[in-house]
Amino acid sequence: ALDVFKLLKLPVDGRPLLAWMQEGDADLIAALSDDADQAGEWLTAFTGITAPRSATPSSHTLAKQLYWLAGEDPADNSQYHLLAPLYSSTLAHAVFQTINEDRFGKAGKLARQARYAQRDHDTGYREYPDLAVQKFGGTKPQNISQLNSERGGNNYLLSSRPPKWKTHALKAPLFVDTVFPRLGKIAEVRNTVRILRDFLKSDPRPTMETRNRRDALLDRLIDELVDFAHPLQAALPAGWTRDTDCRLVEAERLWLDPGRAETDDETDTEFSAAWHRMDWPVEIGRRFGNWLNHELGQSLPLGDIEGRHWRDELLLHTAWAGRLHTPRVQGNAPTYIPVREAMQ
Repeated sequence: ALDVFKLLKLPVDGRPLLAWMQEGDADLIAALSDDADQAGEWLTAFTGITAPRSATPSSHTLAKQLYWLAGEDPADNSQYHLLAPLYSSTLAHAVFQTINEDRFGKAGKLARQARYAQRDHDTGYREYPDLAVQKFGGTKPQNISQLNSERGGNNYLLSSRPPKWKTHALKAPLFVDTVFPRLGKIAEVRNTVRILRDFLKSDPRPTMETRNRRDALLDRLIDELVDFAHPLQAALPAGWTRDTDCRLVEAERLWLDPGRAETDDETDTEFSAAWHRMDWPVEIGRRFGNWLNHELGQSLPLGDIEGRHWRDELLLHTAWAGRLHTPRVQGNAPTYIPVREAMQ
């Protein structure tokens, strides 16, 4: 049976032999036999393999079946359809080929090598975590089907388990005078800084494309900064910077502990007044600029001008300004962006 299947799959002028048989191609019929009756019988036999075996759908008593509610009343048996999930050998084969190409193909291999070497690459690659292999046919996969034989009996099963989230307890940044080194340890931040450093080292031409590329990388860093600060601002209890082990500079305390400015604690009067003056965002911008200059390294000619540019980009960034807007309005603080005065 498998030899017949291979015969019918043979391509002729870009189409399988079976397709020509189903159309009753005269040249093909003549090639089957010099005897027209014999050729007709063979043609009928070959094309008959695609005909349904029964006029009515049928299944097996041990096959998986599913009652699907098609109406509105789950207590009414007549409102259910009985579904029988079918295993499509051709679909399984297409999935197998796709996964194999993703796992072992040349394009995926080159993309993975680029990732491990931390190089840019034109394309990405796909991973299939917790992939399982189901064997059909044992030592004789050809007994199942031709396609199963071509796969060596291997059939991939994709994992359908829910993801396992890895969460770490949020710790207040105590015993340090700044949180920027902690920001720099984030993998995405390190990677973006590296890309920006390499880009600037390449001495790109002063064009709009260069500016857009630089600004896009800077936007990624600012987004990471805002995301880094948010859990400290929202999840830690208001007033956590009162801890005697908190050594952060005042601007970073005001930035990362906004809830303290709204407490009724009498000891926080000065803190609240400083927060509402809204002078501290400019200082955070300055510290961000200095940190980024330092991270980009000594090999680049960066100084105060670049630091001010990084500062201004942060303070005028939509994500940064958006996070400041709500507490400013609720706390009756100035709603202008202080850096605009410094930029004039």
